[in-house]
Amino acid sequence: RPSFTLGGVGGGIAYNIDEFRDLAGRGLSMSPVHEILVEQSVLGWKEYELEVMRDRADNFVVVCSIENIDPMGIHTGDSITVAPAMTLSDKEYQRLRDMARRIISRVGVETGGSNIQFAVNPADGEVVAIEMNPRVSRSSALASKATGFPIAKIAAKLALGYTLDEIPNDITRVTPASFEPSIDYVVVKVPRWNFEKFPEADRTLTTQMKSVGEAMAIGRTFKEAFLKGLRSLELGRPAQLWPGGKEEADDVLARRLAMADERRIWRVFRALERGWSVDRLHSITRIDRWFLVQFAELNDMAAAVRAGGPKGLTPRVLRDLKQAGFSNRDIAVLSGTSEADVEAAKRQAGIGRVYKRIDTCAAEFESFTPYLYSTFAEECESAPTARPKVVILGSGPNRIGQGIEFDYCCCHAAFALREEGVETVMVNSNPETVSTDYDTSDRLYFEPLTLEDVLEIYQQEECAGAIVQFGGQTPLNLATALKANGVNIIGTSPESIELAEDRKLF
Repeated sequence: RPSFTLGGVGGGIAYNIDEFRDLAGRGLSMSPVHEILVEQSVLGWKEYELEVMRDRADNFVVVCSIENIDPMGIHTGDSITVAPAMTLSDKEYQRLRDMARRIISRVGVETGGSNIQFAVNPADGEVVAIEMNPRVSRSSALASKATGFPIAKIAAKLALGYTLDEIPNDITRVTPASFEPSIDYVVVKVPRWNFEKFPEADRTLTTQMKSVGEAMAIGRTFKEAFLKGLRSLELGRPAQLWPGGKEEADDVLARRLAMADERRIWRVFRALERGWSVDRLHSITRIDRWFLVQFAELNDMAAAVRAGGPKGLTPRVLRDLKQAGFSNRDIAVLSGTSEADVEAAKRQAGIGRVYKRIDTCAAEFESFTPYLYSTFAEECESAPTARPKVVILGSGPNRIGQGIEFDYCCCHAAFALREEGVETVMVNSNPETVSTDYDTSDRLYFEPLTLEDVLEIYQQEECAGAIVQFGGQTPLNLATALKANGVNIIGTSPESIELAEDRKLF
């Protein structure tokens, strides 16, 4: 591990002395101080992160615990992560919490936040601290969006001399920042890669970060958040299905599962479709059995839909599928029917989407900030107003050709509409953006940018129109279908957008 480099640049794992010499030479040249750390390998251990804050009075809070689904050996920026941590016992969590408190105090962070990462040996529970970022980091942004706790804003106030108990919570207005966030939902972050732009690039995921963006999804269960997260990547295919390509032999599939790349999660589902056991997959991937059991249950649900066809979509089955995070498109592809038929069956069965609030307190106190996510339950907490509203579609996860510049446009569209007295409804799935700050727009929906999800929000809020021109290619691709479903596209018409986009039509 080279000193003073970011994103794992120059680091790696050596399996023999020749690889060690190559890695050490490269690391020494990349470090600005020509220094490297040679450490024990923790390959295959479980990886956890704690986002913590401390003030000058030694008040300490854990904002969020984050678990990496992928084991050690893959950079956390390239790993699917989940918050809160799913496989920690309370005793283990308290141990990590105590260690984090001692670390942030010993390092001397007197005001502000830190991201502290741990590796835990699943065989004997041994814990090592592997990294600390004594600042606001990429993980801080994720933790802020996952909990509604504005880490950077509070860190700035702590630097001015406030203490955590003196800073009010914007969302509840009655609790202080010393009140640790409590969440009654699950958040999943999925990285977005752009290897298709670089056909010759090495796709193997290592300790050097290779993703260019990430999507975040929120659900009542891990399954729901996970499938929403895959859907938010905008890869143009049903979330839980293998994306295609040649069928590999079992030995080839096992080898590719062991050497992770960006396609490993779909290979896990391919292996499950072949009847591979959870224990076999665990021995190859080192992914915790709890997550593999969740994936196996999703695979079983998908297999049952394939076997049952359209006639098997009973109200009970449909409700179970929607609560597990399956989209209408997923169900249509699996059952061999159309999305319209799935939507009609869902409505006939009385299966409705509701929206829940991110409130930092698991509904213990009233929430004054409409920061929302969808699920399939009974009570809806969206409480839309009667004011004129416009929905703005964001740009989704960052990628090459669609980056933060589009988020800048979406934010300024929200500011301009607010000045005109129009309520803004922002829809986005990117935790790295300003548009997904809960105070940028009047109402924020952290949802995938798909036709199904956007239409539900538009109808729920009874919007006067939608703005699709500022979010890049993602909302532009939805424009024609949105108009066909009765959405008023404000500004340039979908026909003109299509004319400008399609060279043949132009």
